[in-house]
Amino acid sequence: MRSSLPTPSIKSPIKGAGLTKPGVVILQFLAISFVALIEIFFRSNVGFLTGLAIWASYYGALIYGRDGTTYVAVVNPPLAFGLAAILLLPSVGGASLSITRLGVDLVSGLASVAPFLITGSIFGWWYYFKERRKLLSSGS
Repeated sequence: MRSSLPTPSIKSPIKGAGLTKPGVVILQFLAISFVALIEIFFRSNVGFLTGLAIWASYYGALIYGRDGTTYVAVVNPPLAFGLAAILLLPSVGGASLSITRLGVDLVSGLASVAPFLITGSIFGWWYYFKERRKLLSSGS
């Protein structure tokens, strides 16, 4: 027996075409940096919450970006995390400008978010190649 109820459709929460490439970069950097700032302030290093922010930035950029921004959405989160960690660990984390302390904190922070970066990039590259194949097959 078939239901006569209408199926709900999901509307995009944004009204326009979506985020441009610079918009994706800024969104991801600000999201990762903000969560890393809070986590470094309270824990003195990055961890689980920053990893969730990395996943959210991958997902948000892939969903809310325009057509053609998928490559930027996949490449940027590791770069944004690296820049945020290099800027925030000496200033907020209390590592001062000691190169050895910054190096140790950077490696330990990278180790704690590595599973999030790896799984996010695997999903992101899969999505990128899926979209690219779809675009190439529809253009032929």
